[in-house]
Amino acid sequence: MDIASLCLPVAFLVVSVFLSIRFVKHGAKKHTVVMAQILTFFGLCAAAVIVPAVAHAATATGTAAAATAAAASADPSKGMEMMAAALATGLSCIGGGIAVAASAPAAIGATSEDPKAFGKALIFVALAEGIAIYGLLVSILLLNKVA
Repeated sequence: MDIASLCLPVAFLVVSVFLSIRFVKHGAKKHTVVMAQILTFFGLCAAAVIVPAVAHAATATGTAAAATAAAASADPSKGMEMMAAALATGLSCIGGGIAVAASAPAAIGATSEDPKAFGKALIFVALAEGIAIYGLLVSILLLNKVA
């Protein structure tokens, strides 16, 4: 069941990228590509619920000793700590991406007008990328606490 839980999200992402590229090459409208991405997202969400439920059902149908061992090893707080690490990385990367999206074009424009402004402009882009690195560091610290 571990292989299925690893391969299923990768398969959904590969299919999503494949469909998006195919739709764009055939001249599909933007809303078709966006709908393919949204459906893939909901497919991943459904798989994230269904695969553990199937694994739990398979464990529940096994012997009573296996079920009690699985229940003893399940720690709800560990899941919340993993979610905290994922949110720290994900939200900081989204914030860093938004900051870079705003600062990088301005830095390019300033550099094209005055090449001496490259160093100053690069600092602002690097500060924006640092947001994602801070989130990654927080995530690593949280994961070290979990392990």
